[in-house]
Amino acid sequence: MNPKVDFFFDKASKWQKEYLQLRAIVLECGLNEELKWGVPCYTYQGSNVVLIHGFKEYCALLFHKGALLNDINGILIQQTENVQSARQIRFPDLHEIVELRPVLKTYIYEAIEVEKAGLKVELKKTKEYAVPEEFQVKLDENEMLKQAFEKLTPGRQRGYLLYFDSAKQAKTREARVEKVIPQILEGKGLND
Repeated sequence: MNPKVDFFFDKASKWQKEYLQLRAIVLECGLNEELKWGVPCYTYQGSNVVLIHGFKEYCALLFHKGALLNDINGILIQQTENVQSARQIRFPDLHEIVELRPVLKTYIYEAIEVEKAGLKVELKKTKEYAVPEEFQVKLDENEMLKQAFEKLTPGRQRGYLLYFDSAKQAKTREARVEKVIPQILEGKGLND
């Protein structure tokens, strides 16, 4: 146990009992406890393996390389279609955690083996993401915009493409493109 993480487990929370149970299970697997992103994160030789976090409807174990795990019990969940590597196991109550204890340990031990083996998730390259038509028109019309976009880091490019693509209506995509053109020309990412 890491005293720096205790505050997370000590504060009043809807999931306090569940968090404590998950903490005990993960620590029994021999991982190091750290605080990252404001939540307990468990590492193996400095590599993130699993973290505990909560939402309105459930708390969860998030496996950083969950896409590489053999989900023999069919309990790993991809949070959104854009999440490439991480997978969650969600818990609506304490009873389910207690019931799944041996299964959870199996998943944690497998995640540790993934780290030991140095396995990496093959991430989708930025070039593989679709460029929404509304943005492609602007790139074709404006050479400065095209050059500025190409100079952005792949992560910043992905951020914009996902932002544009998440709009369901063409009108909304057009408005989003127009809104961020100055940022792109300044070499900034969506959230810079």
